[in-house]
Parts: sequence; structure tokens; C-alpha cells
Amino acid sequence: MEMTTKVALVTGANKGIGHEISRQLAGLGFTVFAGARDPERGEASATRLREEGLDVRFVALDVTKTTTILAAAQLIEAQVGRLDVLVNNAGMGILRTPPAVLTADDVRAVYETNVFGVIAVTQSMLPLLERSAAGRIVNISSTLGSLAAASDPDRDTSSAAYATSVGLAYSTSKTALNAVTICFANQLRDTSIKVNAVCPGHVATDLNGFAGKRTVEQGAREPVRLATLDSEGPTGGFFDDAGPKPW
Repeated sequence: MEMTTKVALVTGANKGIGHEISRQLAGLGFTVFAGARDPERGEASATRLREEGLDVRFVALDVTKTTTILAAAQLIEAQVGRLDVLVNNAGMGILRTPPAVLTADDVRAVYETNVFGVIAVTQSMLPLLERSAAGRIVNISSTLGSLAAASDPDRDTSSAAYATSVGLAYSTSKTALNAVTICFANQLRDTSIKVNAVCPGHVATDLNGFAGKRTVEQGAREPVRLATLDSEGPTGGFFDDAGPKPW
């Protein structure tokens, strides 16, 4: 099937930043597959965007379940034949527990979504991205995953209180996600596919009890910019809307 409209898949797209990334990409003319694990919420979210005149299609996708990942890839292939953009946005939230008492099982649960889910989705969507003239992969990370920031004694990110408020699981999962980003970028460096990580900032979402100072519109802008990079754009980087971030 030949299709000139660009195609994107956004995971965790039924609310928050994922919903807004879907809106902004569709507003640029993309056909957007909005992935969500809850069919009722996912379809409702996609319907709201279609009512705005946008081409947004719900696809059932739980990043921790291989069967749904493969089914989503098959659906996208059947409907449009390729993928130009993958935004790995689905994420599990912060567990505000001191590192000394957070259980290994709690950490594993966060990694299943924030790290292993990204790996599984990316691997399954790569054949579709390779059919694009300019594939783009954007991984939604966080400054909380920056080792440079966390180890800087002049920043509150290195305090004991911060370690408890952020939690061992979430922060280290984003550090691991940054490393995953580099690995895929290095593998694909000689292709037309670019892979980058991005921190959307402290956005008001249910992940933080809507305590963030930034709107979802603001938080989605940099992910959308990286999703629409031209051929001269970077790969294997970590960014926010102020520019490159330290690992």
C-alpha cells in the first residue's frame, strides 16, 4: 500500500502528554495510532481528537504484553503499511519510597513498562519504521534519569529527601531508558532512522498528582519536534526544550 501521509504510533496516548503528542502530530497532518491498554479510555480519547477533525485511530496496546504489541504492529501494517514515527510515551509512575525499603518486585514492575516495554515495542515496530524514508523514534525520559544531575552535590537532586520523593524505581528506569536510546541509535546510525530521548519537563499530569508547573501543550512540543526532525537532525541525544541535557 502506498501512502503519502506520515504515520505515527504513540503509546500511552489516552491521556496527558501522550494524548497531546497525538493531537499535535495529527495537527501536522499525521495519521496517528493512539495506543492504550484500556480500550474504553483509548477509544474515547481518539474519538475526542477525531471530533477535532484529526486522523487519530485507537489501537489496543499494553507495552507489557507481547501479544498486544504484535497485534498492534499487524494492524498498522494492514491499514497503512509502514510507520514514520514511534513515540514511546507509556510510563509507570513514581513510587515515593526510600531506596532502602523499596522492594525489588516494585522496581521490576516499573521497569516492565518504562524499560522492557520500550524495548519490546521498538523491536516490533522497527520493520515498519524501516519502510519509512525518515523514521523517527522518540523515548519520553526525564531529568530524574540524569546521572549528572543526580550526583551533583550542588543540586537538590542529590539529597536524601529527593531520593525518597523521586523513588529508586522511576529515576533508574529513566536512566536505563536513556541507555536503551543510545543503543538503538548506535545500531541505526547508518540508516535514515533517528532515535532520541526527551524530557518534557515537570508537566501537570496524574503521574505527579497534577503538581507540575507546565501544561501538556508545553510538554508535548519537544517530543513533537524530535518526531519531525529533518535529515540534518541529531540522533542518540537527550533533550528538553532548552537544548541537550547531560546524561
